[in-house]
Amino acid sequence: MDAGSLSASNANHSRCPLQEQHLQRKQSRENLDRFIPNRSAMDFDYAHYMVTEGRKGKENPSFSSPSREAYQKRLAETFNMNRTRILAFKNKPPAPVELIPKEFFSSVSHDKPVKARRHIPQTSERTLDAPDLVDDYYLNLLDWGSGNVLAIALGNTVYLWNATDGSTSELVTVDDEVGPVTSVSWAPDGRHIAIGLNNSEVQLWDSTANRQLRTLRGGHRMRVGSLAWNNHILTTGGMDGKILNNDVRIRDHIVETYRGHDQEVCGLKWSLSGQQLASGGNDNVLHIWDRSMASSNSATQWLHRLEEHTSAVKALAWCPFQGNLLATGGGAGDRNIKFWNTHTGACLNSVDTGSQVCALLWNKNERELLSSHGFSQNQLTLWKYPSMVKMGELNGHTSRVLFMAQSPDGCTVASAAADETLRFWNVFGTPEVAKPAPKSSVTEPFAHLNRIR
Repeated sequence: MDAGSLSASNANHSRCPLQEQHLQRKQSRENLDRFIPNRSAMDFDYAHYMVTEGRKGKENPSFSSPSREAYQKRLAETFNMNRTRILAFKNKPPAPVELIPKEFFSSVSHDKPVKARRHIPQTSERTLDAPDLVDDYYLNLLDWGSGNVLAIALGNTVYLWNATDGSTSELVTVDDEVGPVTSVSWAPDGRHIAIGLNNSEVQLWDSTANRQLRTLRGGHRMRVGSLAWNNHILTTGGMDGKILNNDVRIRDHIVETYRGHDQEVCGLKWSLSGQQLASGGNDNVLHIWDRSMASSNSATQWLHRLEEHTSAVKALAWCPFQGNLLATGGGAGDRNIKFWNTHTGACLNSVDTGSQVCALLWNKNERELLSSHGFSQNQLTLWKYPSMVKMGELNGHTSRVLFMAQSPDGCTVASAAADETLRFWNVFGTPEVAKPAPKSSVTEPFAHLNRIR
């Protein structure tokens, strides 16, 4: 009994560490160790059979019959039991089966060609002399008409430059008593042009016949520095702070008066619809006027009076792709470009340009905005809208770029600066040629019959 107890004790002692682990695992499964075999999970009967009897078929050929060998071979081939490695780099995997052929997509969807990135020239394509250009921020001395003729006022003279053939002609030279010329603006027809003068008068000219049609008098008391056309209505803004709507077809031309500015009106622009008028003044105020609220009997009340700018508001530009979006630029004390919802009067964004904003132009083909600046770099800056990321800066002028005008096709921009030069920039690219509409191959029904006219 003692001997039995001793042998049992020696046996337990020899297996103590490992046995203790197994006993603990039976009681607590969370202590299992994946590196140490679990004895309780072993099938000793099956293991003993495989060691003693299971391999006799391979080691002793006389143990197995031919039919058994054939069966074992067929079984191995069926279940691929002859391979030596489970994961082996042999043949490439088969190509995936396309549920929908590529030809289907090519016939259904037509991918648009990737548009090439537009090159933005950093230098002007043409430079013209502009002697005696008045260096005055509050005037508007440059305009490009729909007839592709550029008008520029130099001192007392208005010159016309034909962009088609490059010819130059003199339209008019006014006397010193009434000059200098303080504003020019082409009518929508590209033939008639309005000229504002320092003596508060406005002249209307037929550029084709080189003939003066009439003079508008009695509306302003001081110089007329801003002009804007709305069909047959010529809107004039004066140094007296008044804004007048003049119907150029009738004798008593003043049909409406807008009062709201305390100082000179230096910016005037009608929206593309002709429904709203934006006016900026030297009083740092921007007004939005609605045509439907105009009154011929009394002064018209503004729709919005916006006072966020801290300097003169001269640069005005209505967005060509969103009718109620207006961009405005402030003078040297402000330096900001602001964007407005003119229906609500809300300021949508404001960007500090770092310099005086003299003029603004929208790209008619892309969502871009061009600004011209004064102190201190005298550059033109192209912005991507609405991110207002700078796409390029155009340098060349040595003094502030006071005026900008856009060609009828919307691609070329002319800039006039106090350095007495007129520069042309191909900043907005080349216009895309419209593709002709494809002719229908379907025969029109009853084409052989005469039409009723």
